[in-house]
Amino acid sequence: MSAAVPALLDIRGVSRRFGGLLAINEVTMALEAGVITTLVGPNGAGKTTLFNLITGYLAPDAGEVLWKGRSLRGMPHWAIARLGIARTFQDLRLFTHMSVEDNVLSVMERSSWLWQPGGRRERRAKSARAAAILEATGLSDRARVRAIDLAYAERKFLSLARIMATDAELWLLDEPASGLDLRSYDRFLELLRAKAREGITVCIIEHNFDIVQRISDRIVFLDSGRLIADGEPKAILADPHLANLYFGEHAA
Repeated sequence: MSAAVPALLDIRGVSRRFGGLLAINEVTMALEAGVITTLVGPNGAGKTTLFNLITGYLAPDAGEVLWKGRSLRGMPHWAIARLGIARTFQDLRLFTHMSVEDNVLSVMERSSWLWQPGGRRERRAKSARAAAILEATGLSDRARVRAIDLAYAERKFLSLARIMATDAELWLLDEPASGLDLRSYDRFLELLRAKAREGITVCIIEHNFDIVQRISDRIVFLDSGRLIADGEPKAILADPHLANLYFGEHAA
């Protein structure tokens, strides 16, 4: 990590055990503003558990998670989200019977009501912002459609649109591009790179080798709960031990 760029998130010696299984073993890493970090490793390596520890869905048994120098220990997940940390899940967790537009509006914090001064103005501003987000994610013509009636790729983009609507500074994305068709896949990569240029910090759990190659500024490799490599993609992907451990024939 560059000394000139302060980390938004610091993970310091974090461990988590489930009974006899040490799922996360003294992991230390930091996430910088505007950097896309890809978290890779075999199934069961601890990647999603690490996301859960960052976001307060789990508490670490040891170590510390710091956001802008502030410890997140003991904070509930909703309070951590309000600090500017947002995540997606593999199961998407959309409001399936709400429209696409309402799914996006639902994550915008309510700051005024219709009967308060500025209430209608605030609602119009949020609607305009939601429309811009749907335009960016290619969902404008699906705004009135229920989430349950979307194609799978469209649901993936709706999940990303909801992240965008939070104004979070850190995005934690759990396999966000799985199941995307080629056209959607390219749009996803372009959108993510554009957000990184705006200063958004992104950490992705990803199994797609092409995405790991194309999107990563940095790769963090986990195996059996331990961080075993952390660095630039070319160096990580060129390591024959890591290639054999995770990427297999794709890295040959």
